[in-house]
Amino acid sequence: MSMVFGVGKLKKNGTRPATGSSPQSESATSIVNSQRVANDAQYIVRAAWLDYGDLRQITAVDEVSAHVSTNRVFRASLDDGSHIVCKVSSYGSYFLFVEDHDRLFRCQQLLANTRWAKFLATILSKNGRVYTWYDESCWAVFYVDVERGEQLPKIVTDDDVRNLASEIAQFHNSCALIAPQLSSTSNSIKGDAIHFLDQLMQPNATEVFGLSQPDVATVRQSTHQFLVELESITFDEWQKIPILLDWNLGNFSVQRNGDDGFQLMSRWDYDWFRIDTRLLDFYFFSRVSSKTGDKTSFTYSPHTLLEPKFITFLKAYHSVNPLSEAELRFLPFAYRFFILNYVIREGSKFFRSDLSAQFKQEAARIYLPQLDNFDITPLLAVLD
Repeated sequence: MSMVFGVGKLKKNGTRPATGSSPQSESATSIVNSQRVANDAQYIVRAAWLDYGDLRQITAVDEVSAHVSTNRVFRASLDDGSHIVCKVSSYGSYFLFVEDHDRLFRCQQLLANTRWAKFLATILSKNGRVYTWYDESCWAVFYVDVERGEQLPKIVTDDDVRNLASEIAQFHNSCALIAPQLSSTSNSIKGDAIHFLDQLMQPNATEVFGLSQPDVATVRQSTHQFLVELESITFDEWQKIPILLDWNLGNFSVQRNGDDGFQLMSRWDYDWFRIDTRLLDFYFFSRVSSKTGDKTSFTYSPHTLLEPKFITFLKAYHSVNPLSEAELRFLPFAYRFFILNYVIREGSKFFRSDLSAQFKQEAARIYLPQLDNFDITPLLAVLD
């Protein structure tokens, strides 16, 4: 027996959603659910497609996951020769997952008559709303298998850095224009940080986050500093736009225009979508611009924010979509939020357990302490 829930199906199997009342219970539930995803993912893809109601039949399901995050991604071949992409997940909150995809779907609608009409991988909908499949422990969503162009090289040239900056500046500008037409979201960097600080104050914080007492103290102090900064700059009044945040080279493609550079062609992977300050996008552009390139062996050091090639990126961006001095001064805090929220607070939801443990320790012992002596002078040179 099943019943309609939102835009998908909720099967009444007597279990509870994977949205535990505490980080500890949520983590335990997610571990159980992730094991189910590992065992039943292909079944889930086929069950979701059947429930979606498309008459085309799935003839094959191939996994295309990066095997870095906890999500599983599959390309399903259909009997008419086309393909569809399915993401299966069990970590975090299904309800936030749906909310994000609802806002993304609205973004696609609002960008339909702009040059970005085909940029974002289309999310499949049903009856005018995003379609998701959900059985209270796992969930799935379908995307059109977006056409992919050329991927930028691991070490990007100075000219391509400027080109990319100009493209992103234009994309951000279009996102700013549609932002007032988007519904608000349940999360914000201020709300997330307040919740995280509360979690860090709990007596079981070391167990919940897998960190030592000194590490928890470091993270707690850094979170407090971040919230103090938000208050001092009246961050609540800053412009918020839809952003994608994770701009590693494997998440987007470009189309070359001969000697005239390139244009952004397609973008996929929406794991870290949110509506917030555009500054949250910039750390990943510093990694892409880095002289060492966008590496497959992950580290999340802040040093790339001060590299000359990232300054080149910022200057090119600024010439198209101006940045204020206040925004440039906030860049280290935008990076701080990324480390606090995505690496430590929610790292176990996004990364494999071995990578998550590694990243958390590095964040507490290396990256956050480095911010105490972070000199923003090179960033302010963008305004000269």
